[in-house]
Amino acid sequence: MDKLSCYFLLLLSFFCFRLDLSWSLETRFNRAPNNQGSSDLANLVYHMGPVLSSPIKLYIIWYGNWNSTHQATIRDFLNSFSSPALSPSVADWWKTVRLYTDQTGSNITDGLSLSGEFFDSRLSNGVRLNRLSMQHIIKNAVTSKPSPLPLDPRSGLYLVLTSSDVQVDEFCRAVCGFHYFSFPSIVGATVPYAWIGYSGTQCPGVCAYPFARPLGAPPPSAMGGNDIMRPPNGDAGVDGMISVIAHELAESSSNPLVNAWYAGDNPIAPGEIADMCLGLYGSGGGGGYVGKVSTDAGGNGYNMNGVKGRRFLVQWVWDPVKKRCFGPNAID
Repeated sequence: MDKLSCYFLLLLSFFCFRLDLSWSLETRFNRAPNNQGSSDLANLVYHMGPVLSSPIKLYIIWYGNWNSTHQATIRDFLNSFSSPALSPSVADWWKTVRLYTDQTGSNITDGLSLSGEFFDSRLSNGVRLNRLSMQHIIKNAVTSKPSPLPLDPRSGLYLVLTSSDVQVDEFCRAVCGFHYFSFPSIVGATVPYAWIGYSGTQCPGVCAYPFARPLGAPPPSAMGGNDIMRPPNGDAGVDGMISVIAHELAESSSNPLVNAWYAGDNPIAPGEIADMCLGLYGSGGGGGYVGKVSTDAGGNGYNMNGVKGRRFLVQWVWDPVKKRCFGPNAID
């Protein structure tokens, strides 16, 4: 649920592991495959709660002062879930998420549509937020006149996206995003929602990895070359954010009320289907190495395609059939 709380250990292992190796893009992104995850280590259990099996209407709340180019990138990503694109595609990635079912045998839906946007540039809840603030932001979005978002407990999934000028408790230190469900006493109904922050100026080395160097990492000259992957849409913050959005959508759909698919005994801090594969983007990934992904002539890394010719780098999720992390760009 809370993303990247273990990222610091992941990144530390990455730099310790790679110090003695060449850091050319060819070497880093095209190593031989190994196992991605193990069914012996991942005890993912179904706890009888619902999954999002009905078509999902996505509602974005743009909180803060957003760059219009970044907004366009995120919109195109969200529109890629239900639109055709070159394989491997975002829609192909979602097919693994769809393998999860509820107690009636119904799969997670294949219908995700961007159905509304709300612009909270006046910062209705201020510039410093905590977890509960997200519910008050949703409440404001569904009650503001003259053009509120619909309060949609049947099909709605709300994304609160905070801009670079907004501070969120634990952001960059423990989490890059989280998902939960709203309280009727605050919002007026129970709806699943997720928060993701833009990290481009606050902590790109934490929440925009592998597009930025983690704090305290050796400089490129000490690593034998340029070790930083270039973002496919030109901005480390928004490209890193794309993968966290995907992470939260997968877990909001498979564990919307925190009583469906997760590992461990603590539903307050569960290991969910994307948590199992944190930092894995391609075959051979592990130990801080992202895995085999594609790069274009400019060194921009990506592992799937979207609408309008877009390319994205999105982490893998746990496949309940294969019992390992998997994505549409897998070579094995």
